[in-house]
Amino acid sequence: MAADSEQHDRQPDRQDRPQDRSTAGRALPVGSLVTTFELFFDLVYVITLTRVTAFMAHEHSGAGLLRGLLLLALVWFSWSAYAWLGNQARADTGAVRLGMSLAMAGVFVFALTVPETWHDAPGGLYGPVVLSCAYLVVRCVHLVLYGYLARGDIGLRRQVRVSWPPVLGGCALLIVGALIGGGWQTALFAAALVVDWGGVHLTSRRGSWRIHSAAYFTERHQLFVIIALGESLIAMGMGATDHPLSTPMLAAATLGVAAASGLWWLYFDVVSLLVEHRLDEARGQTRLTLAVNAFGYGHFPIVAGIVLTALGVEGVVAYADSGKGLGGFYASALCGGSAVYLAGLLLFGRLSVGVWGPFRLAAVCLLLAWLPAAMVLPPLAGLAGIVVVFAAVAVAEARRYGELRRNVRPNAS
Repeated sequence: MAADSEQHDRQPDRQDRPQDRSTAGRALPVGSLVTTFELFFDLVYVITLTRVTAFMAHEHSGAGLLRGLLLLALVWFSWSAYAWLGNQARADTGAVRLGMSLAMAGVFVFALTVPETWHDAPGGLYGPVVLSCAYLVVRCVHLVLYGYLARGDIGLRRQVRVSWPPVLGGCALLIVGALIGGGWQTALFAAALVVDWGGVHLTSRRGSWRIHSAAYFTERHQLFVIIALGESLIAMGMGATDHPLSTPMLAAATLGVAAASGLWWLYFDVVSLLVEHRLDEARGQTRLTLAVNAFGYGHFPIVAGIVLTALGVEGVVAYADSGKGLGGFYASALCGGSAVYLAGLLLFGRLSVGVWGPFRLAAVCLLLAWLPAAMVLPPLAGLAGIVVVFAAVAVAEARRYGELRRNVRPNAS
């Protein structure tokens, strides 16, 4: 009996296996990795993140930051949906490739329309409605593809069916908000996210989504974090546009790369690998809950924090030699974005392995405390403070959790 029980514990949970032969040919084998087509698919999200960052910089206000975060939330949730789809079947074959190509076009239209989301340009199509309809297409294509792949899997078909109402309800609110405009548009966009995100979360907590490959799923999300980090480098380049080359600008660029490296280190050095092992070991409902909470929702503040930090770094590069303080807008993006990023990592760690990082929690407090100084100090000093905090956390964690780091990264020095 004990031997039978031990053998049963080693078997994959039924949720992790295709339900019958009609789905067996499409399911990803364990250990499958991201396809080149998905890397190609992600290129439209690179453009979209750049456009959202540029939108916030152009708005240059608290309302602009809020609206940019709403757009970023739409971007994230649409991408996350296709990360789940890619775990159900290879993205570079058959109907999935065709459907994702259509979704790429929708995301690209979304990106093109970002500057007109709240302020439609004279002439042409009405931008806010175009953006909302593009998002509707992207979300509907995803569910249609999932329904196609769910043939023969009763539980997955049911999961897809119950996902349609919150998706359509959220998109309807987006379109209504786009037609009304102004403050109501912002409120209805926020309500759309509550309906879409909240509805999908409620139906997914004990639902029937499938995680066939933990390695694929974690790698997919790691790649999106890399995309967001790339946006921080792009933002530095945009900040240098139309400014003569100078020593302060070069110093700002160097500090900006150091800040981006700190963001990378705090996510990739240990945490992402540790969670990948945790997801790989989990089975059944435990694996699904971990994927939904830690990756589907817990990753959004991580991505948002990177984008906001990139916006702040762009301001530092642009005004490095101005001789003035960084100001409230860019300082809030820089310090607030870094704090949001670390808070997102704290949430990610809590949801995935059940722990809080004391050094990261202390760093969040330090970054928020640094905000008033960053507003009035020269831009280089403000960014240098962020780099120092990131470096201190990295060093403290490397010393405190050295054994854990060596276990997770056996070849690390």
